[in-house]
Amino acid sequence: MMTPASHPLLDSLSTATVQLDGHLAVQYTNTAAQQLLGINANVSLGKQFVQLVRLPDSLLLRLEEAQNTGQGFSDRHVTIERTGTDSILVDCVITPHATDAGVETLIIEFTSVDRHVRIARDAAVQHQQEYVQTMLRGMAHEIKNPLGGIRGAAQLLARELSSKDLGEYTDVIIKEADRLQVLIDRMLGPASLPVSELLNIHEVLEHVRKLVQAEANSAITLSIDYDPSIPEFAGDRDRLTQVFLNILGNAHNAIGDKGEILIKTRVITSHTIGGIRHALVIKTDIIDNGPGISDSLIDSIFYPMVSGRQNGTGLGLSIAQSIMAQLGGLIECSSKPGNTIFTTYLPLEL
Repeated sequence: MMTPASHPLLDSLSTATVQLDGHLAVQYTNTAAQQLLGINANVSLGKQFVQLVRLPDSLLLRLEEAQNTGQGFSDRHVTIERTGTDSILVDCVITPHATDAGVETLIIEFTSVDRHVRIARDAAVQHQQEYVQTMLRGMAHEIKNPLGGIRGAAQLLARELSSKDLGEYTDVIIKEADRLQVLIDRMLGPASLPVSELLNIHEVLEHVRKLVQAEANSAITLSIDYDPSIPEFAGDRDRLTQVFLNILGNAHNAIGDKGEILIKTRVITSHTIGGIRHALVIKTDIIDNGPGISDSLIDSIFYPMVSGRQNGTGLGLSIAQSIMAQLGGLIECSSKPGNTIFTTYLPLEL
């Protein structure tokens, strides 16, 4: 059995370094590479690198080019897929080492940029949400004043009318004014502070899953992949229920009469939300195999009044994002046909 060589200097580097032979078989991986790529040094030794990590075709072509020409290259923002885990975004540098017999060794250095890109994206989402809330509060103030005047005038007019038939019109004005008031309040999201109690995330998710399952037909599959190690934490049950009910309900509507939805939970460590690093975070993915969200909507789905459904109000995701912000969390979305993922991140406050 082959055993990996020891390179204390390379093992001390924070840059993930992989050494391949001329046939792209693994000769060595340092500690950083094993952690980043999720591979074991003993298991990976002598195996084809493409069997351990899925590389994009463009990178494979450039590796072959480096083998043939002996010329190194670098590439930025390359998405690679680790076996059994999520894909990651990396910068990579390939350095060939050639002899008279040709290229005998390729050194690949991977630097993860996934974290930096995600932190910047999360910050943009939070700034977007803060801007939306500021705009909505200003708009609500400007609307509520004349709306209150319209309602009051309709009430006064109703008292002066002698005809019951005419009174029906003032009733309509009052009811529509009240409806607009409720709509504005919903746009602003919850006004009270969150209520903290000891929760199990899976109890909340199971409650929501059963509610959606009761409405779904037998052709819709609702599967779960829960991490049983997630402990109880301090949270607001009602608000989390509202968040997950909105996301899961949207997934149900997206797949129509037939499809699959997966609810998946995991604990991740040392995760940054809104510039604050948390030791432990609950990550919940709600994944559906529906048609996906169009490119024209994906960047604005958390804005109020933006909806992919014909009869949708466009308030649900905006309110859900506001709730998660109150709880110190965040919602993200990625979508392509057949694979839409809504991910919530919630600090695990024990």
